[in-house]
Amino acid sequence: MFLSSIIDKITRAFLDNNRYLYFLDGLKTTIIIAVGALLLGIVIGTIVAVTKIIPKKTKVGVFFEKLAHLYTTVIRGTPIVVQLLLIYFVVFASLRLNAVLVAVIVFGINSGAYVSEIMRSGILAVDKGQMEAGRSLGLTYYQTMGKIVLPQAVKNILPTLGNEFIMLLKETSVAGFITVVDLTKATQMIVSASYDAFVPYIVLAITYLLIVLLIEFGLKKLEARLRLSDNR
Repeated sequence: MFLSSIIDKITRAFLDNNRYLYFLDGLKTTIIIAVGALLLGIVIGTIVAVTKIIPKKTKVGVFFEKLAHLYTTVIRGTPIVVQLLLIYFVVFASLRLNAVLVAVIVFGINSGAYVSEIMRSGILAVDKGQMEAGRSLGLTYYQTMGKIVLPQAVKNILPTLGNEFIMLLKETSVAGFITVVDLTKATQMIVSASYDAFVPYIVLAITYLLIVLLIEFGLKKLEARLRLSDNR
């Protein structure tokens, strides 16, 4: 009786009127936002981290360092929902940009603030002798940073960077505030259409859990391969 009831709820929620297509489209949108935002966040975070670390010889360098600190302070000190609403409805209001693109930009900017601190700690964890060795070989500061220091820093921060991706994936659930039909918003639409919240929200939770477990599995495999390459 119970199993029959559950099957009936699943049928009504996802199979009637092909509502499962909403769910699949929402899943695709969530993945696009999360991956795009992470890539943007890594670029922004790396630039900000290097800006904070490089020696300051000019007033311009000092200015950009202060700007980098201001960026991380403001972004980390305000809720992501507020940033999302502010940028979509105020900053980009007149441009009429695609909501998914705006979500990628906002989540990327937000992630960049956290990645910058992760990257900075990873760079500082690399032995200073690596920088000195690169400079002694005739490489410039930036060449040494890009070819020697940063690759080692990335290995150091890989687990933490993976956790940031997981957090970012879960944070995208608020993208519906700017009309993005992500995984969570699609589920809400299914709930409204089927008049049943139990099954859709359970499936939503399980889907997020499976994605996170898949990411963790991939990270463990990557870490193992990197350790194996270091031992050779």
